[in-house]
Amino acid sequence: MTEEWQGWREAAETALYGDGGFYRSPVRSPDGPAGHFRTSVHASPLFARAVAGLLARTAEELGIGTVALVDVGAGRGELLTGVLAAVPEGLEVVPYGVEVAARPPGLDPRIVWCAEVPRGVSGLLFANEWLDNVPVDVAEVDGDGVARYVQVRIPDGGERLGLPVTGADAAWLERWWPLSVPGERAEIGLPRDLAWARAVGSLEAGLAVAVDYAHVRGARPPFGTLTGFRGGREVLPVPDGSCDLTAHVALDACAAAVDRGAAELSSQRAALGRLGISGERPPLSLAATDPAAYVTALAAAGEAAELTARGGLGDFGWLLHRVRAELS
Repeated sequence: MTEEWQGWREAAETALYGDGGFYRSPVRSPDGPAGHFRTSVHASPLFARAVAGLLARTAEELGIGTVALVDVGAGRGELLTGVLAAVPEGLEVVPYGVEVAARPPGLDPRIVWCAEVPRGVSGLLFANEWLDNVPVDVAEVDGDGVARYVQVRIPDGGERLGLPVTGADAAWLERWWPLSVPGERAEIGLPRDLAWARAVGSLEAGLAVAVDYAHVRGARPPFGTLTGFRGGREVLPVPDGSCDLTAHVALDACAAAVDRGAAELSSQRAALGRLGISGERPPLSLAATDPAAYVTALAAAGEAAELTARGGLGDFGWLLHRVRAELS
């Protein structure tokens, strides 16, 4: 077997987004991301309803009747479809799906499908499980206490240590994910910081939200979180285009990378609670007065409980950035 070694960022970029890559290939991913992992969007339509409510609040805060909705990492348009079905009557939405894959057939014709985040729009930019798929390099501490880049062998995912981490990557590690003990690993989140800053900077005014597996300084996993997913199962991360490659996001670093607007970090449980989504069961008295309504409310409570569960989707991080229009 020919050995081909690359840094994890370069290898993952090709494996996920190159020609024939995991997210571009209709053969490897005919159903899009939903065929390989289940996000909050797929768990319950309540999630899209909550985003629709957030979109309406954003439009009200901006004082506009026509509002943009930018879904970054749009998959096959599931979230956009759900939000458009749930927006309040009278609110005009201009929806954008940002995705490297081709436009899905049968998508609502109102949705603008694009490969890049549109610039200069006002409204809500929503990135659900996007940043975890922005490729990053991996660092590991060697026996002498030096943080080195981890190289990966493309065909089988084998690893070896490469050159010492230097420059901006080393500065990022020192600030956000210090390493010292031999064997400790980190995913260097600088590319995600820059990607998020660009996304927030695309808004003329409004709210940018990133939702993802996350951790913060002081609670970083000692050996990183890089892994793969295929067909609904966690698999060895091999950058050959056959699986999703993902790692949790240092959302606190992403927040600090943006010098415009106010940032807020929250859990999904808390964020959805503010949007009226909770797992509280309906009162039993409703079963006696309106059995059909009780059954409907009970089903919704079950779905809400999954979205807000501790130890599950409720622990996802939400990073919210409010952006005000700059005065010329």
